Amino acid sequence: MKKKNYIKRALMMSTFAAAVFLVTSCEDDKTRSADTKAIAEERNDEKFDKNKSEKDAQFIVNAAEINLKQIHLGQLAQKNGKADHIKELGKMLEKEHTTSLTDLTALAKRKSISIPSLPTDNSTEAYLELNKKTGKDFDKAYANKMVREHKDAIETFEDASEDCSDDDIRKWAITNLPHMKNHLDRSIQSQKKFGNMYIAENKQYIIR
Repeated sequence: MKKKNYIKRALMMSTFAAAVFLVTSCEDDKTRSADTKAIAEERNDEKFDKNKSEKDAQFIVNAAEINLKQIHLGQLAQKNGKADHIKELGKMLEKEHTTSLTDLTALAKRKSISIPSLPTDNSTEAYLELNKKTGKDFDKAYANKMVREHKDAIETFEDASEDCSDDDIRKWAITNLPHMKNHLDRSIQSQKKFGNMYIAENKQYIIR
């Protein structure tokens, strides 16, 4: 009888341990799969209760996402690009956005603002979509994407340069605007070599 009870208790303990392991694994998976941008935003919501501070923090989060995305896609362009100018564009963007991210990380730390430390879901999706393409198709898609992405980034930085309440954050946005505009110009130059179209100020321009 004692032996049977021992076996029964052992089975119960094994079942319990397996259940705990399963729950823990699921929680770990949830943590790993959570969007790094969403995590940063949640942490900032807990820290800042003023609308102005939240707006400044949101810009820093958005800027970090932009930098991480351009670094990630720049690395892909150097690996998958066929044309030299695409590889060079990817290398330049990776380098300059890495510098920008380093400065931004230091600024975020001084302001106690949480930022994503890994590419966000949006960045990963863009990477996977581009990674499906090869050769000239990849080059054209990358150039087109860089034009769109940097037009959006310029709007984000222009808004921040006018609306941010924190002087340091506003100055950082102003300082980085010329770099974003240069990146757009370089991207358009690459795009022109494919005779594509790009969107500027809500109008379509055919590049020949």
